[in-house]
Amino acid sequence: MTTAEGTSRQAPVPFGEAFRALTGYGPFPWQELLFTQWLSQGAIPASCSVPTGLGKTNAVAVWLIALAHGARVPRRLVYVVNRRTVVDQTTAELEKLQSKLPKLQIPDLDTLAISTLRGQFADNGEWLADPSRPAVICGTVDMIGSRLLFEGYRIGFRSRPLHAGFLGQDALLVHDEAHLEPAFQALVERIQEEQRDFERAGDLPWPKLQVMALSATTRRRLLKNGEGESAFTITDQERQPPSTLPDLPTEPIHHVWRRLRALKQLDLHEIEEDRPVEKVVELAMRHGQSGAAVLIFLRRVEDTIGAAGKLREALKKAGLPQHVQTLTGTMRGQERDALLRTDGVFARFLPASSRSSEAVLPEGTVYLACTSAGEVGVDISADHLVCDLSTFDSMAQRLGRVNRYGDRKDTTVGVVHPKTFGSKDKGGSLVTTDIDVRRERTLILLRKLHGDASPLALDRLSPEDRQLAFAPEPTIPPATDILFDAWAMTSIRERLPGRPPIEPYLHGIAAWEPARTEVAWRTEVELLTPELLAQHAESLPGDLLDDYPLKPHEVLSDRSDRVYTQLTAMARRLDGPCPLWVVGDHGEINMVSLGELVGGEERQVLERIKHRTLLLPPCAGGLSADGTLDGTVATDGGPPWGHDVADQWIDETGRPRRQRCFSDGRQPANAPAGMALIRIVDVDPHAEEFDAEEHEHDSADDQIDNRPDGAAIATQGRFWYWYSRPRHAEDATRASAQPITWDHHREDVVHRAKQIAARLNLPDELTSALVLAARFHDLGKKRELWQRSIGNPEPDQWYAKPGKPVGGPRWRPRHTTDYRHEFGSLLDAMDPHQPHFAELDALRPEMRDVVLHLIAAHHGHARPHFPHDSTTDPNHADATADELARETCLRYSRLQRRYGRWGLAYLESLLRAADWAASANPTPAQPAPGENTQ
Repeated sequence: MTTAEGTSRQAPVPFGEAFRALTGYGPFPWQELLFTQWLSQGAIPASCSVPTGLGKTNAVAVWLIALAHGARVPRRLVYVVNRRTVVDQTTAELEKLQSKLPKLQIPDLDTLAISTLRGQFADNGEWLADPSRPAVICGTVDMIGSRLLFEGYRIGFRSRPLHAGFLGQDALLVHDEAHLEPAFQALVERIQEEQRDFERAGDLPWPKLQVMALSATTRRRLLKNGEGESAFTITDQERQPPSTLPDLPTEPIHHVWRRLRALKQLDLHEIEEDRPVEKVVELAMRHGQSGAAVLIFLRRVEDTIGAAGKLREALKKAGLPQHVQTLTGTMRGQERDALLRTDGVFARFLPASSRSSEAVLPEGTVYLACTSAGEVGVDISADHLVCDLSTFDSMAQRLGRVNRYGDRKDTTVGVVHPKTFGSKDKGGSLVTTDIDVRRERTLILLRKLHGDASPLALDRLSPEDRQLAFAPEPTIPPATDILFDAWAMTSIRERLPGRPPIEPYLHGIAAWEPARTEVAWRTEVELLTPELLAQHAESLPGDLLDDYPLKPHEVLSDRSDRVYTQLTAMARRLDGPCPLWVVGDHGEINMVSLGELVGGEERQVLERIKHRTLLLPPCAGGLSADGTLDGTVATDGGPPWGHDVADQWIDETGRPRRQRCFSDGRQPANAPAGMALIRIVDVDPHAEEFDAEEHEHDSADDQIDNRPDGAAIATQGRFWYWYSRPRHAEDATRASAQPITWDHHREDVVHRAKQIAARLNLPDELTSALVLAARFHDLGKKRELWQRSIGNPEPDQWYAKPGKPVGGPRWRPRHTTDYRHEFGSLLDAMDPHQPHFAELDALRPEMRDVVLHLIAAHHGHARPHFPHDSTTDPNHADATADELARETCLRYSRLQRRYGRWGLAYLESLLRAADWAASANPTPAQPAPGENTQ
């Protein structure tokens, strides 16, 4: 057969056979229907409602098979989970699918990229390397939503358009458990509508964003005409199991029936006041000698931790093993991931195929006490459940985590609820909130189940009554075209009137949801003193975070009021001032002291830290052994791997992706292999220049100390070397293994650009524009001042990348000027006296705009402007540069109207991907004239 791109393709494997090859079992009827009636036709249902435990994640397998069949579906699938999810095994399941793809023998899918935007192994970058490569990206609402809005939590401003383009074009966004995040669902539907109805298409040969809500518990939504929206769901055959089920399932539908009718004996336990901990512990102890896996859910973090502690005491008193673990959304990613990977108690709740070989399973009864962090996206199945009463949507998620596959015949569910709902005010009157009302409605629904809490029984409850018992929807602010324009201007890093924070647009505004604050620890907070900063560029703190973005494993999140309490305790414990960085919405950094921050009125401090990230120095301590914020804990009482775990970002093979180390020499003696030097920080800029010969043979012991786990830690040394293992365009290298000449790099980029254009089947005119941009993108590097900035000892010989010449010392890049080589490239490309100008001038105006914008934006600027200090060039008059700076903004506006916000960002990714590929894997080069090759 022939694909839409016109390339020859072998006959596709039939759906059922392909599904079995990928998953190991046959498809459920609803999965086959999703393929035959929708994805194979290039169509995407707006909503897909499937009960928990019926293989919703395998919608990805259906998409893969449709892609293999040549259907007109997007190349990338973006799988989004709820922000409260602690871990999502989706990535592991997808990697299993990836490993089995060769069975389909489809060359186009051999290079499928699997990336996750959370966890210690977060973002391997494969999805960013090539816009033509099929990919699956998993992430939370915060991670995906912020990137779609050109913000990108914990990524630098240069990378934000790249992420937005890859996620907002040629992408199918699957929003799992969409009912839990109605604001995000409304946002992505609004982006889809904006792209479909209002943005001009341009000549882009790839599809725009498509959205599918995937949920076991669907909220009723209204279409524009006021009619209720019908969702794609399981078939009538699946929904109507026979009264007697086969003892041993032999057909896929038998598994569906077993899961829908899974026994879950529901018992309701009334208490006088809404203080459930004591009763929950009592009910949990009834299973103490059963040898079962018992799940505990409580709404409040304090109750969860309190129940776990009391349960351990009760087990100890009874002479029983104290196999109790807690799982909350307040743990730092490093500790959370270690728990989920290695903890034996948690492993008892996982399917056998998902358990790590590192986990040692304890015998006897085990308990897992969770907040809502364990409700969504975690593939766990308990034997029994004990919990307090929540809203119906939350209860449905909890019930989906017990006897998930219908294998047990004795599962019990104990639900503790108050006699009356609400709390008394100072006058003794009962005050009820909207949450109280909805919890009471949930209790009424649970009573109607008459002890049967199976998925089928839940589904038979009145849809209207279920909706009324859901948690109330937050206020959802409307996302407008004006806001999209403001968010897309990523090169404006300062606060911009009319550009509000994106948090309310991702989660809505809910009075019952307290604001949250993130906390992480970094060595640079302690190292970069005001005196040192005065010797470097003012932008250095932000530049360091751009170079070394915060990754999820470094960060913990907690309610802002609890963070304030712990920071206050930390300030009381510490002697002397403690530096602290407050990182704002757009990456701006406010450097303050801890005492200054918490010394104000509590209300003002909370306003200052809500929805912010706080960076503390490791010396401040404040991290408990289980990875939660505790201001009373000193550094010595922290976790074994320390507070600064930035270098613990590792790849799938266990190699670190980045590393920082100190040295008094030109480079550390044991610099990490396979990594590029991306920055050198001189921590003593007043000292005299070191002598190269003197430090050429510095011992490794003087330069790098190592922890038992192999991670480098900071020691004394004048120079702080930052390395990164290049993976994608986001961390495109500024320093390669060896210096690369300008001509060599240009030809490599041109070659890569042609490859990308061919794989995307770009129109001839757009292909010519991309290739021309690749040829001209580095013209501005032909400047002596730029060559000196990369450490080139002979700046009259043009190089594109610094590095370490064979047999010589590594070039040491340094900040010498605010000049931007992209701006210089624009000036040269538009110079009528240059021999290449005729090629640019021969293009029609729109394509000329495309060439010039791709050049200007290939390092993240020109959206819409360059910084004022950067709009100079030693080879051109200031008046010419000023005129070009103004025209750059107008050009950005014209192209965005033509191709759309996400379409233009995607166009930019084409040159950026070609540039990265050429930088990360340069073709072999001949030695430069005079270079020592011995």
